[in-house]
Amino acid sequence: MYLTELKLNDFRNYENLVLNFSPGINIFYGENAQGKTNILEAVYMAATSKSHRTNFYREMIKKGAEFAHISLKIKGEYTDNRIDIHIGQNKRSIFVGQAPIRKLEELLGNLYLVMFSPEDLEIVKGGPAIRRRFIDIELSQMDPYYYHQLRRYHRLLKQRNALLKQSVKSYVDESELSVWDEELVRSGSEVIRYRRKFIKELGEIYQQKHYQISGGKEEIRLVYENNIDEDVFYDKLTARIKKDLQMGSTYYGPHKDDILFSLDDMDLRIYGSQGQCRTAALSLKLSEIEMIWQNKNTAPVLLLDDVLSELDDSRQRQLIETLKEIQVLITCTGVEDFLRQNLQADALFRVENGQVFKEGEKFNA
Repeated sequence: MYLTELKLNDFRNYENLVLNFSPGINIFYGENAQGKTNILEAVYMAATSKSHRTNFYREMIKKGAEFAHISLKIKGEYTDNRIDIHIGQNKRSIFVGQAPIRKLEELLGNLYLVMFSPEDLEIVKGGPAIRRRFIDIELSQMDPYYYHQLRRYHRLLKQRNALLKQSVKSYVDESELSVWDEELVRSGSEVIRYRRKFIKELGEIYQQKHYQISGGKEEIRLVYENNIDEDVFYDKLTARIKKDLQMGSTYYGPHKDDILFSLDDMDLRIYGSQGQCRTAALSLKLSEIEMIWQNKNTAPVLLLDDVLSELDDSRQRQLIETLKEIQVLITCTGVEDFLRQNLQADALFRVENGQVFKEGEKFNA
């Protein structure tokens, strides 16, 4: 699976852009704030329906325009496909193969992506929400059923919490909450089950990748930290109703899950050095690639947003070894990092003020 063409109309700082990708390594270089990351954002949104940078559609529309449009062509082993996203000020519509989708699940799985940005280097040290987001993005694109249960769980949780918050100001009958609890537990248990299986499978790959990257000096484990197990979820949730009413929020559930990075029995989240955390984050991204390959029998597209400059030579080499087998879109301010590592670019693009040039050829009008 790889990308062949990207068209942008009034997206961010691009009025009209047509890009043809190489199936190998595509490097976009130029100064900051010229539009490099906007290209990766458009690809990411075509795969997931979401931006990795903002929740507001209007921020993705070029100043002075009313709408933006993304069109991405994908070539698979047996079929070609196309994803179109029309973005308005407050909503967006999605088409797969020129047919409108009814549910987001119909988009997920058409393109497998792994994105690595400087923000991901903080995935180990950041808050639990960052690690839950990592799990949810990966699992959702691998299995749309998971996304369906996750979305349903959060919708039910929001409704339950609204009742709990209401109880802080006025009386709420406990029986009203029981209407939501059974369905909340049903979807929540599916989320927990999928996450546990995912962390177990990923953890096995992760141990191997990290051992290789650290030169056999470190052993790491991924541990799924859920605050409730499926078999006792309902009982504990209902037993805690009075306390939840007092607090105005739901205590038990997968919305409080976390991942422990255990390096030689040390919690990296608390005690890890910057170098150890970056190695852990890099290993995690390489493990994502391997897991998609194993489960879907296809290589994901890798997006690297100005991340090589954040890694030392050793970690750069480990990452570059992976780049030889998959399609990659890389942004950077210069190509020196790549030349130093003897990385051969299959397509080299210069980005300047919303325009993209390839070996002297202008790519947008």
